[in-house]
Amino acid sequence: MAVRLERIDEYRWRIPREGAMRTEGLVFASEQMMEALQQEQALEQVRNVATLPGIVGPSMAMPDIHWGYGFPIGGVAAFGADEGVVSPGGVGYDINCGVRLMASSLQAQELMSVQKPLADLLFRTIPSGVGSHRTDFRLSPKQERRVLAEGARWAVERGFGTRNDLDHIEEGGAIPGADPGLISDRALERGRSQLGTLGSGNHFLEVQRVDKIFDPEVAETLGLFQDQVTVSIHTGSRGLGYQVCDDFLRVMRQASFRYGINLPDRQLCCAPLSSPEGKDYLAAMAAAANYAFANRQMITSWVREAFARIFGMGQDQLRLRLIYDVCHNIAKWEEHRVKGRSMRLCVHRKGATRAFAPGHPQIPEAYRKVGQPVLIPGDMGRCSYVLVGAAGAMEETYGSCCHGAGRLLSRHAAKRAAQGRDPVAELARQGILVRASSRATVSEEISEAYKNVSDVVRVVERAGLGRIVARLKPMIVVKG
Repeated sequence: MAVRLERIDEYRWRIPREGAMRTEGLVFASEQMMEALQQEQALEQVRNVATLPGIVGPSMAMPDIHWGYGFPIGGVAAFGADEGVVSPGGVGYDINCGVRLMASSLQAQELMSVQKPLADLLFRTIPSGVGSHRTDFRLSPKQERRVLAEGARWAVERGFGTRNDLDHIEEGGAIPGADPGLISDRALERGRSQLGTLGSGNHFLEVQRVDKIFDPEVAETLGLFQDQVTVSIHTGSRGLGYQVCDDFLRVMRQASFRYGINLPDRQLCCAPLSSPEGKDYLAAMAAAANYAFANRQMITSWVREAFARIFGMGQDQLRLRLIYDVCHNIAKWEEHRVKGRSMRLCVHRKGATRAFAPGHPQIPEAYRKVGQPVLIPGDMGRCSYVLVGAAGAMEETYGSCCHGAGRLLSRHAAKRAAQGRDPVAELARQGILVRASSRATVSEEISEAYKNVSDVVRVVERAGLGRIVARLKPMIVVKG
């Protein structure tokens, strides 16, 4: 059944409430994006989410929307504490897949002479690829439980970073309410040797240069300057998070039936937020999210060591300072104003990121006047963006924004498009060095597989959800 659309303005589209929908859908997209979207199932998923019990406000999708498990990737939905539900499909398999950005004291020109050895060392230092694990670092069962409870703080307290890092991570690097006791033995085993690894797919480590500053005042507040060397890390909770999602999908399928929740798609299986199953999922999800925070923190520490070794400089000189770390796939309790009154809501962001506006108390004090940093990676051949949250996000999307460019081609279709080509050589001709454990992964991640991230962030800015601060161009890419 085709999804009916009503155009609201240049960058907003309404899916009118009808049938079993409890609310309307709201999609942020340009006309060109919408033409492509109407050929796939992601809009139907926006409509399906609108049927879930206790949803507050519209079922939303960001301009990087594409088909996902249950919820679309790029989907945002909030649920009330009394009647609402929590759905693993609204978080995804890679719990707290997220991005962190570090800024150095280096100019891009200083990196050119050591670009190759730095790329090689980063690739050797940070394991990547399907099932990648560390041979030099394995958690004991007791250590792993501490990681699940404490997140990035566990790593910092063991010398992998500084207290200042924690001040620049969403939720301070640990989601409250985590219960390691709810994590299955299979999930624990998968996570024991994967802390400090990238994994595969669209995960990456990128060394970049600041290519353009759009807002000099905000850039200065964030510590960004023209031609600066930056580092982005994009990864999540690895096999542990995947297993947590898989385990709880089975629980939620039974719970949906038990609580009489009618679903248009079984992938939306869920449980009331007030139920034992709902509370258990949130506590297990928080534990997996904390693993992801610790994972990115460990990688950060080893990246700093690699830079120090290549440049022969102390880390104080390099100043590889963490600007911010944001979650993508998460469901969190937050306070938001709805029709003039404050409400406690469980906000699902799947392939979407938080984008709190200036003045919000959960923004680090150093950034509070300008807004929360919003990190939007693009594909490895084009660019990424740094934004800050804007007032429109608080008014309209529960402080949410897009999380990336969004796929246009499936992985299989991307591989077909890359046949007969050498994507690594193509990128090298652009001055981008790629190191990957698998040529197939590089083929899956060619630029044509993604929307142009510049088009995506333009929609976000013109819709009033964020302000563009800087554009980053890749110099080194480490992929799985």
